[in-house]
Amino acid sequence: MSEPTPTEITLHARSRVLEIAFNDGKVFRLPFEFLRVFSPSAEVRGHGPGQETLQVGKRDVTIERLEPIGHYALQPFFSDGHSSGIYSWAYLYELGMNQQALWEDYLRRLDAVGASRDPADPRNAKFVQAAAPPCGHH
Repeated sequence: MSEPTPTEITLHARSRVLEIAFNDGKVFRLPFEFLRVFSPSAEVRGHGPGQETLQVGKRDVTIERLEPIGHYALQPFFSDGHSSGIYSWAYLYELGMNQQALWEDYLRRLDAVGASRDPADPRNAKFVQAAAPPCGHH
């Protein structure tokens, strides 16, 4: 079979889910938070194994707009300012096929370091500060 390609893509803003139907009949409902946490960008994935940056506090993230990249990918613009991830059809399909295992692994990794999906959780501060340069005034 050739590469799976989407036949329909629906952005559900209220439920914060990207629904994507593929030409093999599979339909995936990928939550915005899941897509943000598993962004294929270098900022999130790093430049090699072990360089991933654990994403914390992304429970409330939304997709403000979604742009097609040629006939092979989507680029979501997230409410937290992240927009450098290019999600190929193959990557979206892979996320859909492995969604439960990926999510369970993500939750285990958060738990292991004492971080949270909740953006207001003070335990996340050490991760956010490490990733973002300090602004110098609070």
